[in-house]
This record gives sequence, C-alpha cells and structure tokens, in this order.
Amino acid sequence: MKDDFDLETLAIRAGTQRSQFNEHSEAMFLTSSFVFESAAQAADRFGGQEPGNIYSRFTNPSVTMLQDRLAALEGAEFCVATSSGMSAILACVMGLLSAGDHIVASRSIFGTTVQLFGNILKRFGVETTFVSLTEPDAWRQAVQSNTKLFFVETPSNPLTEVCDIAELAGIAHKAGAWLAVDNCFCTPMLQRPLDLGADIVIHSATKYLDGQGRVLGGAVLGSKQLMEGVYGFLRTAGPTLSAFNAWVILKGIETLKIRMDAHSRNALELAQWLETLPQVERVYYPGLVSHPQHALAMRQQKSGGGIVAFDVKGGKEAAWRVVDATRMLSITANLGDTKTTITHPASTTHSRVTAEARVAAGIGDGLLRVAVGLESIEDIKTDLARGLQNQA
Repeated sequence: MKDDFDLETLAIRAGTQRSQFNEHSEAMFLTSSFVFESAAQAADRFGGQEPGNIYSRFTNPSVTMLQDRLAALEGAEFCVATSSGMSAILACVMGLLSAGDHIVASRSIFGTTVQLFGNILKRFGVETTFVSLTEPDAWRQAVQSNTKLFFVETPSNPLTEVCDIAELAGIAHKAGAWLAVDNCFCTPMLQRPLDLGADIVIHSATKYLDGQGRVLGGAVLGSKQLMEGVYGFLRTAGPTLSAFNAWVILKGIETLKIRMDAHSRNALELAQWLETLPQVERVYYPGLVSHPQHALAMRQQKSGGGIVAFDVKGGKEAAWRVVDATRMLSITANLGDTKTTITHPASTTHSRVTAEARVAAGIGDGLLRVAVGLESIEDIKTDLARGLQNQA
C-alpha cells in the first residue's frame, strides 16, 4: 500500500495478499514447504534469481503479510518476523554482530534481555556495558572502539523511563554504531523510533500487537541492507514465526489503534488515582506530569501507553499483599493483553538479575507493575484497592 494512508488504515489493509480464491480475510498457509513447477524454477528459487516461497522456516505467505504490515506501520523498509520477542533480539544481535563486538545497553530493560546480553552473548565474545537510560553522557562514556550497537527500551520495563531517541541516535551514529529500540510498550501507534533516528526496531508481537494473550511472536525492522543479516540468521538458525501465529497477530493488529487509545486512557486514570493514595510511595507513568521525562515522552509518544508501575509502602510483604488480594486482575508477568495483569518485578521478570543490578535499575521490593487492560477502570481500581486499603 502507499505510505500516505493513515496508520489505522495500514493496520487493517497493509500487506494483504489474496490467493487464487480471492478471499477477503487473510488466509493461513499451513504448510511446511512449497511445490515448484520445474527443476529450473526450484533452482532459481533456491538461488535467489526468482522470488517466491520455498520452505516455511524462512518463506511463508502468512508471515510475509505480517512482515509487510509491520514494516508499513513502523515506516521500515523490511521486517523479519520471529518466533518470540526474545528470539527477535537474538536474531538482531546474531545477524549483525560478531565475536569481539561491543554493545551499550540500558540498565532499564527486561530481565531476560539482561541475561541474554550479560551472560549468554558474553560466552560468544560479545561484551555489553549497561548504563542509565536517561543519562546521555553515560552512553558517550561507555563507547569503545568496537561498539556496534546501542540497545534501549523506551518506555522501559518496568519503570517507564523514557530516553531521547533522537539524541541517543546521534551519539550512536557518531560512534559508528546502530541504535535499536524495543518499541513493545508503545507500538507504532504511539511511537515510531525510525522516524526519530533509530536504525532498528524490535517487537515482542506477543504483547500489544496480538493484544489478547493468544500466541508468541517477534519482529525486527529496519533498512533492507541491515535486515539482510538478520534474515540470513533466521533462515539458517530457524527461530521462525509459525504461519498460524502470524495470522493471529495480523488479526490483532487490525484493532491496534483503538486498543492502544483505550489502554492509554485507562492507564492515565489509574496512575492519577494511585498518586492520591497514602499507601503508594511513588507512581511511574509517562503520562503523569510528575514523571521525570513527561515532557519528552509527550513529544515523541502520542500518549503514555498502558503500563503503570508503583511503589507500595512496606516493601515486598506489602506488595505481595496487594497482588494476593486481587480477584479480577491476572497475576502474570505477561503484558499487552485486553485483560489487566499485575506482577512483582523483583521476584518475577527481574528475578534472575542480581540484587545489585536491580537496585541500580531502580527496581525495589515494593514495586508492582500493572499492564492496564480494557476492563472498566472502576473495576480495576476496586480490585487494587482491596490490597491497598489496609496498607496505611
């Protein structure tokens, strides 16, 4: 589709391919391989002389439709879909970096991403320096002669810290490095990092892109030249998105705009309510005026998004009482669902991170993260109030 369509339209129409049956809704191509008309055609497909499908590990029409739709939404030349958000990050790094290269990453990232960068990649000769997301000078000072990649989440998980993407891109490019932005919390409906100077966008499609907690998926997006390396890794190593999951996520993306607007409205109201409670020490939400990067967030995001974190007075014991008192909220570490979820990051998503690293990232024992869903906001408040009302 032409790039002059609005995002709402691209989310529904972009990337659609119809088969010979001319179906209206996108089809699922549940096949492992594809048949060729001749030996010559097979040779041309495998050799890259003729475009077309070969084997669903790396070519499938359902997956291609999702890739094209996401690329249109993010304003990217090319998208590589993967089996999960973590496999997207792995494919990005393995496709673009080599032993001896160096990464500068934010401390404020998903705990499993910390483990991937700090432990697993280290075993293969790729070192990572972790710095504060919000201090540009720390990024400048962390640069080494072999630095190839800057990696951030903005807003971050779970404290919703926000970095200046354009400024960080400038620092990365001056150092000869790429800037990769995990855009999971915002999606392209609220933020388009490539427009702000980033080189790569990462998604856990499991979250808001699907939107109903049904399937796993991931994506890496950027220029065609950059994505050739990522695609080459996927083709060989096989962290492949299934055709079924691609179809489910395609259907989810059709309602992405209205869902993100609704998530953001509910989250803002919840954050404002939490700020009034004496049992709550601090609330973290980019849409609040009290957020340290509020002005920046409102410049580069269309709204605050759907994630709210807050510190409960009384530490871990008090925080767990809030979690255990809920009757409606789902106690799970997943996010981006129509159903509101609640988790205690220090003992779940960031439990494998060292205590020292959690302190450095600002993740205390009293911190709770709520991924605000689409239920009645009054019901969400009531459910949280059950555990907060006796915390004074």
